[in-house]
Amino acid sequence: MANLQVVAIMTAKPASVKLVSEALQALVEPTRSEPGCNSYQLFTSAVDPATFITVETWGSREELNAHYQSPQVQQALSAASDHLVQAPAIHPLIPVNTV
Repeated sequence: MANLQVVAIMTAKPASVKLVSEALQALVEPTRSEPGCNSYQLFTSAVDPATFITVETWGSREELNAHYQSPQVQQALSAASDHLVQAPAIHPLIPVNTV
């Protein structure tokens, strides 16, 4: 599937917002350099600053899966996992036909 769009949502524990933010920010540039990464943006929620959202576009599911196994993702998850309210919610998206 070309141009696989993905949204990931991660919520930091209140005392860990800075740590999680730094861990996620460290992912941005290396991820953008990965094969198959067409776009990777990190946001924080305007409603809840402890909630971080990535909006991503990948060339294929295989390239997305390789991203999950990359050293930078493993390092970020290791650094942040105990500081999240729950496991990241990762949503590969499927377009809904409205015709």
